[in-house]
Amino acid sequence: MNLSDFDYHLPPELIAQYPARRREDARMLVVDRSEGRFFDSQFRWFPQALSQDDVLVVNNSRVLAARLLGRRMGVHALTPGKRSPTRREHLTSEIEALLIRPLGDGDWEALVRPGQKVPLGERLFFETTEGRPERLEAEVVGRGEYGLRTLRFSNATSLERKLRRIGHVPLPPYIRRPDETLDRRRYQTVYARHAGSVAAPTAGLHLTRRIMGELGRHGVEIVEITLHVGLGTFQPIHESEIEAHQLHPEQFEIQPTDAARINRALAKGRRIVAVGTTTVRTLEHAAVRNLRIRPGTGDTQLFIMPGFEFRVVGGLLTNFHLPRTTLLMLVSAFAGRDLILAAYEHAVRERYRFYSYGDCVLIL
Repeated sequence: MNLSDFDYHLPPELIAQYPARRREDARMLVVDRSEGRFFDSQFRWFPQALSQDDVLVVNNSRVLAARLLGRRMGVHALTPGKRSPTRREHLTSEIEALLIRPLGDGDWEALVRPGQKVPLGERLFFETTEGRPERLEAEVVGRGEYGLRTLRFSNATSLERKLRRIGHVPLPPYIRRPDETLDRRRYQTVYARHAGSVAAPTAGLHLTRRIMGELGRHGVEIVEITLHVGLGTFQPIHESEIEAHQLHPEQFEIQPTDAARINRALAKGRRIVAVGTTTVRTLEHAAVRNLRIRPGTGDTQLFIMPGFEFRVVGGLLTNFHLPRTTLLMLVSAFAGRDLILAAYEHAVRERYRFYSYGDCVLIL
């Protein structure tokens, strides 16, 4: 397969820069796999689109304020043994760090820009002067490809608290504006529980407590799992052959009680509807060698492309995805490339809003 097989034209003005006024105001394009057709709808009708015996599985990961803006200090400018710069020490150019995942003992894998200017041993400083001053300090202790660095934070036990004050919401680059106060609430699902993601599982951004209550009254069972969205979700494909691409590992957790609920549903032949591609990858990874879902924690690098045999997921609520990405390949594997690209062309003609803050697609 070639990357060009997963391309489409999107006018830039269709990329949503802000969320809809209300979460459930999104439009919803419904794709019927069995009949090979699609039709326009509204997300408020989502509960009626599902069957009474369906099981809806959501990803309850919470987005960290993981984008840090600060300054770097050249390793040769530091006084040996000091933990903070003095007034005479010189902070050099601006730096940006996106925390990807914790590695333990205060170490974090991070995407640093501009990465080529950040050698081992350099110290980075992030701070806020709004309200009560707060500072984060990190040392670069490891290097990887494409700007990846290992950062070692001092006072790691208070890192999450400091991130809430210093960190920025990690909006994707196609949202061409700085993060705002509203993003702290709207770039987060209403059921987010466990902090750890650097990007929102955006299909769930449309769900509200009212919609979830209506789903329950309709007979749909809702189950939560966790996958902390990391670099793997938006990592570009660099290889000329798609099959050679490897995803960055992302951490997941499935509780035994939730695995048991999904397994009982599978045993009864009930349909599993996943909210988001992260949920799909977690479920299919957990059942890749067994039709039953295995509970537990771990990392997944499952790359789903056309030809993949889905063992668990029978329906998918998702957003529109960027061209030439692993996410577009996943939905193409689920519904067929030709049907998905035709649906996307229709969405462009009908002026749907695309990507994280945009409208959604329900594939059944």
